[in-house]
Amino acid sequence: MARGMDVRSLEDLLFVSHRTQHILTLFSGGLDSTYLLHKLSSLGCKVTALAVDVGEGIDHAELSRITGFFGVTLKQVDGCSTFVEQAVLPALQSNAQYLGMYPISSSLSRPIIAQIAVETAHKLGCGAILHTANQSQNSLRRLNGAIKQLGFTGFSGSPYEYSALTREEKIAELNAIGLGGFQSRSMSGDANLWVREYESGKLDNPEDFCITEDIYSWTSTSHPRVCDEMEIEFRGGRPLSLNGQVLPLQELIHKANYLAGSFQIGRYSGLEHLEGGEKVFEVREAPAASVLMLAYRTLETAVLDADLIREKITLEQLWVREAVEGRWFSPLKASIDAFIQQTSKAINGKVRLKLSTGSAQLAAIQASSALYLTDRDGWEKETAQERASRSLADMHGAHVPQPVRKLQGVA
Repeated sequence: MARGMDVRSLEDLLFVSHRTQHILTLFSGGLDSTYLLHKLSSLGCKVTALAVDVGEGIDHAELSRITGFFGVTLKQVDGCSTFVEQAVLPALQSNAQYLGMYPISSSLSRPIIAQIAVETAHKLGCGAILHTANQSQNSLRRLNGAIKQLGFTGFSGSPYEYSALTREEKIAELNAIGLGGFQSRSMSGDANLWVREYESGKLDNPEDFCITEDIYSWTSTSHPRVCDEMEIEFRGGRPLSLNGQVLPLQELIHKANYLAGSFQIGRYSGLEHLEGGEKVFEVREAPAASVLMLAYRTLETAVLDADLIREKITLEQLWVREAVEGRWFSPLKASIDAFIQQTSKAINGKVRLKLSTGSAQLAAIQASSALYLTDRDGWEKETAQERASRSLADMHGAHVPQPVRKLQGVA
């Protein structure tokens, strides 16, 4: 083993299999997780492949085809509701954007997946939790960090941390044992209900990359535009309705993705740092996140004191840092959560946005307990009169000093 209970290479798998009878591995049905099943299937211990849905859906037939090939147990868990309540809603209230540039994604989903994995491992009596993140994926430290912070004491980690194989090498080995269907892709992707993310392949080099329309899903130009306005209502910091229709939060986000996405709103691209400081280029689409965060911030400015907003903005980036660096369950993040949850109680009202290609513009604000003026001229007159009256009253009621008189007999 590389260190303690950490799994870091394919060679570590044999060591682990001799010390636990049941291994749980995260499984997406992609090449990396399938290749790991191939390696585990020859070790002689029980393996359960865990597929967690965080909003993108699960191809049951394909996952069953692959796990059936290796004689591995498939367990599917719908984690979307947990993801929305425990990750997306706090991220919305925290305006969770990487360096203020774009909505964070796997920083939100990985801790929830890890939480479900730890719960499942305890229920099944698994002595190891494996995943397939590698050195160039920030999911490596996010999954590793979350699993350890949740107190899992068995073996955990990714054998791809120290063992690097090309896609072609993995595909060739799987083809050789009769499992096909894995073709080289021009890039890789990760998706949940909040953000779709694309990287690698033709996006590898920030100095020479190619973004084509066909990579987009929610913001595809082929989607019909249903309406060019969105009205979002919040109650206690929680999105309540969309265009007058009260919806469960999960459904509201799904609908907002396609309403705003049809206008190509929420496309982002930029660099993100790895653990060692290197930068990797990524492309995202997050239409619902884009409009909901805009609406939320608008209501914040309407009802919160300016100094409170300034302090919250500072804490927002601390919140993002803890999430990005794999410290989702840290005491610092829990403390910031408490602060932000307190401010969210005042976020009540509606925001109307006007949609156009690539842009959502503020059209109206209607906030409860608002601090904004609705009649500026009237306020000017009333305030001037009030302050003038107060000044005059102060002047008339003020003590007027009398001349100092000399006492008799005193020079």
